[in-house]
Amino acid sequence: MSAAAIIATNRFGLGARPNELSLATNDPKAYLVKQLVIPEFEATEFNSDEIIRQVSEFLRQEQLAKKNRQTENMMSMQGQSNANKANNKKKFNGPKPLPPHKQAYYQLTASAFNSAINSPNSLSWRLLHFFSNHFSVTVSGRVMTALAATLEREAIAPNLLGSFADMLLAVTSHPAMIRYLNNEKSFGANSPLGKRGKGLNENLAREILELHTLGVNGGYTQADVIELANGISGWSIANPRKDNATGFIYRVNGHEPGPRTLLGKQYPAAQDNASGVKQGQVMLADIAKQPQTATHLCYKIVKYFISDNPSETLQTKLVETWNSTNGNIKQVMLTLINADESWQPEQLKFKTPVEHVISSHRAVNKPVTNMQKLLKQLGEMGQQPFKAGSPEGFGDLEPDWNSANALMTKINWTTQFATSQRDSDTAQAINTLYGNSLSELSFNTITRAESREQALALLLLSPEFLRR
Repeated sequence: MSAAAIIATNRFGLGARPNELSLATNDPKAYLVKQLVIPEFEATEFNSDEIIRQVSEFLRQEQLAKKNRQTENMMSMQGQSNANKANNKKKFNGPKPLPPHKQAYYQLTASAFNSAINSPNSLSWRLLHFFSNHFSVTVSGRVMTALAATLEREAIAPNLLGSFADMLLAVTSHPAMIRYLNNEKSFGANSPLGKRGKGLNENLAREILELHTLGVNGGYTQADVIELANGISGWSIANPRKDNATGFIYRVNGHEPGPRTLLGKQYPAAQDNASGVKQGQVMLADIAKQPQTATHLCYKIVKYFISDNPSETLQTKLVETWNSTNGNIKQVMLTLINADESWQPEQLKFKTPVEHVISSHRAVNKPVTNMQKLLKQLGEMGQQPFKAGSPEGFGDLEPDWNSANALMTKINWTTQFATSQRDSDTAQAINTLYGNSLSELSFNTITRAESREQALALLLLSPEFLRR
């Protein structure tokens, strides 16, 4: 089994499933190129529009129930009979169904995990995970709990192999990002809504410049932050009960009038509703094409896929492709795949908890069956999906995940997982992942284990498996 085939399945992908290593052996690069397709998610009943409707109705019913309880308390104070009190209590007996925001979170995360586990195109899933973390949104409150997981499905995945400018626009105008960074209530000071005391919020504009595009040292100023914030002022989310709509909505009465100047370039004033949206759209497209954006993104891509200390020559190759193709992500990935620097034999990347969990499931060819339990375990390991806690996302450097505490929680999860896989064949898993290329030390340690479960745990905690 060729070393390049193992690199292709493990470094670029999420670990081999049965027969994948043999598919990668003849031409590892061609094997990866074929995986550059749009990821397909297992179907669920939730999308952002449906979530907004359901959560809005849930909150309405919750408010109504609160009013009813207040009325009942008033009636009780006025002498309501004990029999009526008992009847009211009976209405709430029995287990309560999960509220829609939790249903959405569990279903969407389970769908994403199992889709990645079962996919023959795990390179595309790793690329999706990169951009999902790059455009990090955090579960906080009921609305974001429901919406967070829809961003990667609806805005990132459809644009995964196209123009970064298109992805940036889709992400910035998606309800999850707008809500997370408070742009739904961001109105220009001189707009009709702004004059009523509703102010400008710079959060989204700042993170676009600092994290999503130019980078913290990308040469922008505070004045640029304000100009971009004004350019996307009025970009909001529809309220189903008030707007008779869902999803993105442009509130023209909240858009700051007048021309903008961003990074030295002028943008004309909006003349009507359509041109008001376009002002922000053009500004985003121009930011996406800035040389600093190419440098920032290509550095992160090389760091994510190849090494904590990225090769400058490899970065340069990606930047040149980015600039010559106007940020075409597929072409950048082709450059990464074809570069000699991507194929060094040393395993220089330490797997994150999510990568470890998904590759473990792929190794035994088993789906996730209890997502609520797994989410709790991933929280203990420090990487519960969509809970990074900041727009910066989760770290992907070895010190982030290779501390004593992080290793202990990974060992605990792996031991529990191996114990639950009593019917798994560790010898088959070794062959699936490494063929006959596993180191002698690891092979002997695993095959001399006292039980099948211990053998699987030792495989999943071997140096070869912990790194990419």
